[in-house]
Amino acid sequence: MQVYRHFPTQAHAQAIAIGNFDGMHLGHQILLDQLVDYAKQHGLCPAVMTFEPHPREFFQPAMAPARLASLREKLQFFAARGVRQVYVQRFNHAFSAQTPTAFMQVLRDQLQANVVMVGEDFCFGAKRAGSVHTLKSHGFQVIPLAEVQIDGERVSSTLVRNALAEGQLQKAQALLGRPYSISGTVVHGAQLGRTLGFPTANVHMRHERPALTGVYAVKLNGHPAVANLGLRPTIAGIPKLKLEVHIIDFAGDLYGQHVQVQFFHQLREERKFDGLAALTAQIAQDVVQGRQYFHTGLA
Repeated sequence: MQVYRHFPTQAHAQAIAIGNFDGMHLGHQILLDQLVDYAKQHGLCPAVMTFEPHPREFFQPAMAPARLASLREKLQFFAARGVRQVYVQRFNHAFSAQTPTAFMQVLRDQLQANVVMVGEDFCFGAKRAGSVHTLKSHGFQVIPLAEVQIDGERVSSTLVRNALAEGQLQKAQALLGRPYSISGTVVHGAQLGRTLGFPTANVHMRHERPALTGVYAVKLNGHPAVANLGLRPTIAGIPKLKLEVHIIDFAGDLYGQHVQVQFFHQLREERKFDGLAALTAQIAQDVVQGRQYFHTGLA
């Protein structure tokens, strides 16, 4: 798969899907499957345009929604679904001020894309002036995504975020078609967990506003584990959220490795304890509960 940060001077005839694709939920998966199938049938290159940062992160950073996926995770997802080219459009003042006409010229002249696949509520251009109707009226063949529902609710990134924030991991898994996960590189920490008898892998998160916090039964690269995602309120001086994972019955060096942490079950919310002894006792209980969870065969 080819990834472009700038539009190429020449491109193959393409069918292109456009969107943020945050979370890569079932609706996104259906859209991309339609894209790849259509492109194959009509001799076109299946392509995707996505935006970085998320437009709401650009316009209202303090009120932007929690990120469900990093750009790296999205690119891995696109490749796995059969996408051949991805255009990562930098969302900035110049792009946000672009007229719908200018954006459509890029699609047609630079990307050779006459077939566009988008959600039915897709808008583009300055002040969101362009719509699906605009594309159609300018000669584009638009293949909109029909609404995907589960239990009467429209599948969306917002619905996934809400499920994760409320600890409804089974619902989030149903919306995503897989367990929710966070990927990152294992970095060196203060090694407090090792001192307490529970060594942890400190997973660097690309974004500092995750969709969930608390203590969870997880798997790290398939190994049963217990994770704390939060501010570690018992430990003073931690300025930002950290993801720390204790792998059950594991001994090994993971430093520098890129790992995937899958979330299966919330054990408890994060809270402050009266000292390290109380924290250590709770961690021991968390590990017991995590081990029991995985022994049930639910994950």
